[in-house]
Amino acid sequence: MSWGTELWDQFDNLEKHTQWGIDVLEKYIKFVKERTEIELSYAKQLRNLSKKYQPKKNSKEEEEYKYTSCKAFLSTLNEMNDYAGQHEVISENMTSQITVDLARFVQELKQERKSNFHDGRKAQQHMETCWKHLESSKRRFERDCKEADRAQQYFEKMDADINVTKADVEKARQQAQIRHQMAEDSKADYSSSLQKFNQEQHEYYHTHIPSIFQKIQEMEERRIVRIGESMKTYAEVDRQVIPIIGKCLDGIVKAAEAINQKSDSQLVIEAYKSGFEPPGDIEFEDYTQPMKRTVSDNSLSNSRGDGKPELKFGGKSKGKLWPFIKKNKPPPPPPASASPSAVPNGPQSPKQQKEPLSHRFNEFMISKPKIHCFRSLKRGGATPEDFSNLPPEQRRKKLQQKVDELNKEIQKEMDQRDAITKMKDVYLKNPQMGDPASLDHKLTEVSQNIEKLRLEAQKFEAWLAEVEGRLPARGEQARRQSGMYDGQGAPTANSCAQDRESPDGSYTEERSQENEVKVLATDFDDEFDDEEPLPAIGTCKALYTFEGQNEGTISVMEGEILYVIEEDKGDGWTRIRRNEDEEGYVPTSYVEVYLDKNAKGAKTYI
Repeated sequence: MSWGTELWDQFDNLEKHTQWGIDVLEKYIKFVKERTEIELSYAKQLRNLSKKYQPKKNSKEEEEYKYTSCKAFLSTLNEMNDYAGQHEVISENMTSQITVDLARFVQELKQERKSNFHDGRKAQQHMETCWKHLESSKRRFERDCKEADRAQQYFEKMDADINVTKADVEKARQQAQIRHQMAEDSKADYSSSLQKFNQEQHEYYHTHIPSIFQKIQEMEERRIVRIGESMKTYAEVDRQVIPIIGKCLDGIVKAAEAINQKSDSQLVIEAYKSGFEPPGDIEFEDYTQPMKRTVSDNSLSNSRGDGKPELKFGGKSKGKLWPFIKKNKPPPPPPASASPSAVPNGPQSPKQQKEPLSHRFNEFMISKPKIHCFRSLKRGGATPEDFSNLPPEQRRKKLQQKVDELNKEIQKEMDQRDAITKMKDVYLKNPQMGDPASLDHKLTEVSQNIEKLRLEAQKFEAWLAEVEGRLPARGEQARRQSGMYDGQGAPTANSCAQDRESPDGSYTEERSQENEVKVLATDFDDEFDDEEPLPAIGTCKALYTFEGQNEGTISVMEGEILYVIEEDKGDGWTRIRRNEDEEGYVPTSYVEVYLDKNAKGAKTYI
């Protein structure tokens, strides 16, 4: 089966067919190229998706990933990132092993095809030239034969005519001989041309064309084999990454199997456990005492001292636990100057008998963590340094975490100090390596950092010991004052509680907002006055004059130098101090801040 013998007369069709084969190969290359682009796009989208759901550093999301379910999700994101990498591998391998090779092969095919068909056309042109030469020889032979025929006839005619001279007859005879000789020469030339053409035609159809068509056939078969190999490579590239993709999927399954609901439940307890004891039973409040006082001759004091509350089981129960009612809030403790006479309902009012309930309210208010300072509340609730705004258990965890961080920093600074000390010893032994005195400043700076960190750690350890009960609590005095409130201001608290009690036993907000804010402000200002002043963390220079007219702000003059005691927390305000008695907030854009070089994250705001 050869194209040279079977398709000897299909030169044009073979030319079209081979061109179609190259077009098919180029179409396959385009297909693979688009597949690689899809793989790259898919991998990019997978990576972006994985990055989108990755927890942000130093954010609340990062803390949430301590739960096993969130860890499994994080593992899924990481595995999907690796999964995307395998699709990138598919794209790279297909590009290098298929697209590039086939593109080079197509160029070679085009050059080979062009060369083969050029030889074929050259052979065709040679045959056409031989055919034209043969036709020319044939026509000349035909013409010479006719001329010789006419000359012979003319000679015979002249020879038969008695009126023609002998010279004319001889001339006609010579002319006939010349024409006959020319016909013989033309015949010989035609015969030679015919033999040559037949030989060339035989070589053309039995040697040249079969050879050229055989090369074209081999070229076409190589193209077919190559496209088949490329298709196998296409499948193998996918198959090579299947084990790794399987490992990625196995990793996702393994992470899912590692989810432990009990562990997550325990983490929830550790995260939100307040350390408070649940409230006890609410004592029965006897409302029959006024009726007894009406009949009895005893005084109110005797009734309170001798009478026992009478239990009535048929009445409506008011034993709801208000800490679990979201919309209700316990009343604040009464001020120290409150007296029973200041309450509209005096000692004779039956509402005084609600002392157990008000006492419970006061205890709860004392035990609830307070906001660190009133100015922090106005600035958006900045977290106090000792985490006193958290429940006891959460505060203990935060303080322990802070102590651990400080200990790590201390260890790091100590390692740095040891390294500088060793370097200084090397310089002392080998002065040509460096000046030992050049390290003194750095050594002093590191020692100062260690001392500062130790003082900071001792401060947090003291707070931690306070929370764990190893030291007297700072809030004992406040508790004693609250106990005084319970004894002296019970009628006031009772009256307030009675005024805000709803028929179903819960409490509603009926006091004016002005009074409530006033009590809160008093409480927070008292606490703010008692706290120690914050240490200066740097200095600042006022760029513009600022008139602090709002509460919590401070006025500064352009060019004035002041101390910075608190950085901008992202709200646009910096806390500064002029002296021990004057401090407040100024807009960050109004000052140029120079933080202490030992402070963390030192930077300059302009």
